[in-house]
Amino acid sequence: MTKSLMPVDQAIEIILAKVKSVTDIQSVSLLNALGRVLAEDQVSTIDVPPLDNSAMDGYALRFDDIAEQRLTVSQRIAAGEVAQPLVAGTAARIFTGASIPVGADTVVMQENVAVHDDGIEILHSVKRGQNIRPRGQDIRRASCVLSRGEQLRPQEIGLLASIGVEQVNVFRRLKVAVMSTGDELVEPGLPLTEGQIYNSNRYTLSALLMALGCEVIDGGIVKDDFSSTCDQLKTLASSADVIISSGGVSVGEEDHVKAAVESMGDLSLWKLAIKPGKPLAFGDVAGTPFFGLPGNPSSVFVTFCLCARPYLRAMQGVENFEPIFTRATAAFDWLRAGSRQEYLRAQVVDGKVTLFNNQSSGVLASASWANALVVVPIGGTVTAGDDVGVVMMSELGC
Repeated sequence: MTKSLMPVDQAIEIILAKVKSVTDIQSVSLLNALGRVLAEDQVSTIDVPPLDNSAMDGYALRFDDIAEQRLTVSQRIAAGEVAQPLVAGTAARIFTGASIPVGADTVVMQENVAVHDDGIEILHSVKRGQNIRPRGQDIRRASCVLSRGEQLRPQEIGLLASIGVEQVNVFRRLKVAVMSTGDELVEPGLPLTEGQIYNSNRYTLSALLMALGCEVIDGGIVKDDFSSTCDQLKTLASSADVIISSGGVSVGEEDHVKAAVESMGDLSLWKLAIKPGKPLAFGDVAGTPFFGLPGNPSSVFVTFCLCARPYLRAMQGVENFEPIFTRATAAFDWLRAGSRQEYLRAQVVDGKVTLFNNQSSGVLASASWANALVVVPIGGTVTAGDDVGVVMMSELGC
C-alpha cells in the first residue's frame, strides 16, 4: 500500500470523531414524521391491546363447559362493542378483535363449530386459552417503545399511532449542499455536445440524501477554476450544515476543490486506500463540514455510502449509524491482489454472492444491479467457495 493512502477504517474513525450532532428540536405531526430522528424516548400510556380480545371469528366460552353436549349462544360481540359477562354453560358469538367477555377463557374458531338450533357443537379438540390475544400482548403501559435517536420508518410510524401518539419531537433536518465540478457536465434534458456527459452525480447524491431525510441545497455545476470554486464553497458554507462535492479532488491541473478548501478551511484527510474512490477529501470550509467525493459515478456512490453516510446519520442524532457487515459464500474468483481495499458491486442470492461483470468506477449500472458490496481487503484475493465479507445495500439505505 502506498504510504500516502489512508486505510478506510482509519479514515472513517477520523471522520466520525468530528461529528457534532444537531440539537435543535421540532414538534411534527406523526403523518409528517417519516425519516425524522426521535429527540426523546417514546413511552406508552396504554396497553396494546387494551383488553383481552379474540384472534379469530368464532365462539368465546369457558373451557370447563366444553363437556356440555350443546352450548347455547347467549350474546353476539363485534369489535368495538362492550361484552356482557358470559353466562355459565353458554357461548358468545365473537368476531376478530372483539373483547373477551368476563368469564370466558377460550375462543373456538368458527370452522371448528357446528351450529344447531339448540346451540353449538365443538367438533375438534380445544386447548384452554386458545385464540385469545391478552391485554398488553403487544405493548405494556409505561414501557419504552422507541428510543431517542431512532429514525422513523413506516413501521415505527404505525407503532406510535398504535399507542395514540399524534405529535413527536424530532431533531431538525440536516441541510446538505450538493455541488458538482467539471466543465464537461451537462444537466439531463439538455443536448450533449462532443466531450460532454450528463451530471448523474447530482441526482445520485440528492436522492441518497433525501432517503436519509436531509434537506438538499442544490449547489449546481461549478466551473473548473479556483475562483469560482471558492465563491461557491463560501456561499454554500453560509447556508448548509454540510457540503458535499463530486469531482475536482484529484491532482490534475483542472482539479481545484482541494486547494480551494485548504484556502478557506482545513482538510483532515485526502486519498484513501479504497477502490473505487481513492481521491476523497474531508475537512471544513469556514467551519462547515465538507466531503469532497471523486467524480466517477460508482466512486461517488461507494464513498458516500461508506464514509459520508455514517457521518450524516450520526450528525442527525441517529444512535445506530454504522452499517452492519455480514458474510456470504463467493461464487466468483478475484485473483488480483490490490493495494487498496476494494468494494465490489455484487448480488447475494441464497447466501451466495456473484459480481457485476464490469467493476470500473465509471460504470454506474453496477450499483443499480447490485444488492450488496463485497469487501476485499488490501492484498486479498478470492476464490469461489471462500467466505467473504459483504454489506447489503439495505444497510446503506439503498
